[in-house]
Amino acid sequence: MEQHLTVLRDEAVEALLANPDGMFLDGTFGRGGHSQRILQKLSPSGRLVGVDKDPQAEQTGRELAAQDSRFTMVRGSFADYRKLLVESGFEGKLDGALLDLGVSSPQLDQAERGFSFLRDGDLDMRMDTDSGVSAAQWLSEAEESDIATVLKEFGEERFAKRIARGIVTAREEAPIQRTGQLAKIISEANPAWEKHKHPATRSFQAIRVFINNELGDLQHFLSQIVEDLAPGGRLVVISFHSLEDRMVKRFMRDESRGQVVPAYIPVTADEDTRRMKLVGKAVKASEREVEHNPRARSAVMRVAEKLA
Repeated sequence: MEQHLTVLRDEAVEALLANPDGMFLDGTFGRGGHSQRILQKLSPSGRLVGVDKDPQAEQTGRELAAQDSRFTMVRGSFADYRKLLVESGFEGKLDGALLDLGVSSPQLDQAERGFSFLRDGDLDMRMDTDSGVSAAQWLSEAEESDIATVLKEFGEERFAKRIARGIVTAREEAPIQRTGQLAKIISEANPAWEKHKHPATRSFQAIRVFINNELGDLQHFLSQIVEDLAPGGRLVVISFHSLEDRMVKRFMRDESRGQVVPAYIPVTADEDTRRMKLVGKAVKASEREVEHNPRARSAVMRVAEKLA
């Protein structure tokens, strides 16, 4: 297996496994760091399904499934987990679901995947390399206004319009097909570089999030998962940027509050619409973990439990 430092591995698995005999979903298998730890903690009757879009992740998962009969690997988006569970022969409620959002170290480290502005490679950025439109193809066809919207909404880039103009101007001279090209164009169009942050950071994030429909997939997953958790089942989500974390935080808050009514109106037990309760506070990586794995610096883990 490729080297990959799993962020908040022990914290996530400890929060997830309230019932070691249960059935669990690792919706972002990656290189299997969380799944391997879950399997170490599961009882002989426990079951785990791993899901991932990435063909390389699927291959790693197949190898793990061949070693442990409690584990099943399926290829696809966690947004489609219901269909994937049914196709895998799983029935009943989940005792826990885990999402570790963002990009894995092997994906970033492989220049040909196109995720990193630090390594020159093909400008692809697709999690699933067998489907969808690559970043290079989208940037070659998109309207300047659409590029600016993506950079602003998904990267919170304040110079989105200037960068979009720079991209459109550059592609008129030559196709933008390499990560190094794009990083240079963005850097030159960005008038105010942030300290200790590459000027292309926000734009690369925005394009990747858009190309892979990351926020749409997350929203779709959250809209279904509570119904599929057993009472006492846990939802654990690790986010790496503020857009994801805000979405998860708002979802868990709303599900733990239920329908908001004025304080003077009594609410009976059968009228209580709360479906979850928060478990602890948001967890961040320790200084020691960040020291060993700088990519853990932005990670935020949130946990909620399905009410009876």
